[in-house]
Amino acid sequence: MKGRLGGLLAGLWLATAAHAGGPSGARPQEIHQRLDTRDSAHAQDIALTLDACGGAIDPALIDTLVRLRIPATLFVTRRWLARHPQALRDLQAHGPLFEIQNHGAEHVPAVIGQRLYGMAGAADAAAVAREVSGGAQAIVAAGGRAPTWFRGAGAAYDAAGQQAIAAQGHRIAGFSLNADDGATLGAAGVAARLRRAKPGDIVIAHMNHPTSGTARGFAAALPELQQRGLRFVTLSQAAGVLPGP
Repeated sequence: MKGRLGGLLAGLWLATAAHAGGPSGARPQEIHQRLDTRDSAHAQDIALTLDACGGAIDPALIDTLVRLRIPATLFVTRRWLARHPQALRDLQAHGPLFEIQNHGAEHVPAVIGQRLYGMAGAADAAAVAREVSGGAQAIVAAGGRAPTWFRGAGAAYDAAGQQAIAAQGHRIAGFSLNADDGATLGAAGVAARLRRAKPGDIVIAHMNHPTSGTARGFAAALPELQQRGLRFVTLSQAAGVLPGP
């Protein structure tokens, strides 16, 4: 009964927000978060999160993570999965090393009636809900577990988008360290960003631009982070996620 009531309330909220329509007017905000490192067992935790928006796959980046045995949380879209139907099974072959989470269906930003980094946002709250549910369904259909974390296109959100995501039973995955600026940085720039990482950081980067500097930057810097004693975890392996500065 409680679950049915929650579903009805979520549906009512979406219908109301969709009816309101139009731009929210509020500037989209990034969600900054950090891992909970207060427990001594998690004091050195750091999380790599990699987005696969569309397009290709970066095999050199994946190979580096496999070689170094560094876990990562991968945010994939339905569009990316459709282009790479074998990719999820290949990633799952590495056991718990890679955690698959939701980057949406068609990589539409979770902002209502606005543009984000040149991308058109969702028309209304119902469109955000479809983006979230479509991405989740695609992951399950490809053989993955039902995702619980969502990262929208552009990693910024307005209030209505955040509420629509929560209504779909997902938590928003934020970050504290942007390692590749949307796969635009060269290898030296990526490595320099990563070398600034510290316990508790949630790193965001991209795994769908094999011609970018991301893979080479990661290959250069990740062994140094391991030597410093940082412990790489997926979001689900972390003790918790806290609001960041």
